[in-house]
Amino acid sequence: MRISFARLKWLAGYRHPRNVGRLGLMSAVLEAFTRPRPLLAGAEAVGDPIEVLPVVFHALWHGQLTTDLEAPLHECVLVGPRDWNGPGETGGAK
Repeated sequence: MRISFARLKWLAGYRHPRNVGRLGLMSAVLEAFTRPRPLLAGAEAVGDPIEVLPVVFHALWHGQLTTDLEAPLHECVLVGPRDWNGPGETGGAK
């Protein structure tokens, strides 16, 4: 798999612990993406995307969530749990 270094560099901006958000928000984000779903739909399931998306990006940077880093990070890109292998798979361990 090729990784877009521009996307990786952009995600690195969310590596700082301040992007974990308020107490309980990271847990809610991880719960929302226990099954792969579109980025914005998962964020909206948790709350206001303005508050939630930085937490999702932090989780992506730290490998708690995963997505196809070859694809643009847009509202419909699929995001899933760390053990998800990507868009061609519906879930499960590697």
